[in-house]
Amino acid sequence: QVSLVESGGGLVQPGGSLRLSCSVSGRTVSTLTMAWFRQAPGKEREFAAAIKRGAGTTYPSNSVKGRFTVSRDNGKNTAYLQMNNLKPEDSAVYYCAAAVGGPIVSSLGYASTYDYWGQGTQVTVSS
Repeated sequence: QVSLVESGGGLVQPGGSLRLSCSVSGRTVSTLTMAWFRQAPGKEREFAAAIKRGAGTTYPSNSVKGRFTVSRDNGKNTAYLQMNNLKPEDSAVYYCAAAVGGPIVSSLGYASTYDYWGQGTQVTVSS
């Protein structure tokens, strides 16, 4: 059984930065395809970025490309989402997710691809 625990959310001003962490237990993070999704009030859950198992190739969505970076630290068994130049529209609950299999690239943006989810962490971007 894989367990995911997010941390690092909070209140930040527009243009600021935050780093979210997703601590993984039950399996080595490098054997999982990890992803970050976000959900704002009244909106559907939206894919932000993913990092594939093994080589760790990353796939940011168009809405965060150039601002958000997904990574992992195998020694700490943790995945990260570094968020820079934050905008008010980035405000949401951010969830990390893990897939045990090796999903194809075209499926990375779908919530149904992932087997495990964290509880979410709130990010609020406001002045």
